[in-house]
Amino acid sequence: MSYESPTPPADLSADIVDTLNGYSPGQLKDVARYAEELAEHKEREARLEEGSDDSDVKERPNDLPDSVPSKATTTIKGINDNRYYYWQWGDGDQIKSKYKDPVNSGEWITTRIST
Repeated sequence: MSYESPTPPADLSADIVDTLNGYSPGQLKDVARYAEELAEHKEREARLEEGSDDSDVKERPNDLPDSVPSKATTTIKGINDNRYYYWQWGDGDQIKSKYKDPVNSGEWITTRIST
């Protein structure tokens, strides 16, 4: 690990960088956790929005429970510093979820990118 301050992404505004630089390590970890969860939420909403056309419904996966519609997607939720797979789908104005499996350590990064 380098002793130099990290370089912020070029597309991050100076105001955000200045604000983050004023935060404590604990606050930064909270912001990172929230940002990750918010990004997952927005990606999930986009997938659900894209999948709202029933003509694109794929064949039902073998591990999909009967109570979960075939248009459901998998997502990862972080709870108490642990990560879990959930089935998620849109039902009117609501997003519904059903527990699937725990995420094995190290596995969630590649799964999140490919899902």
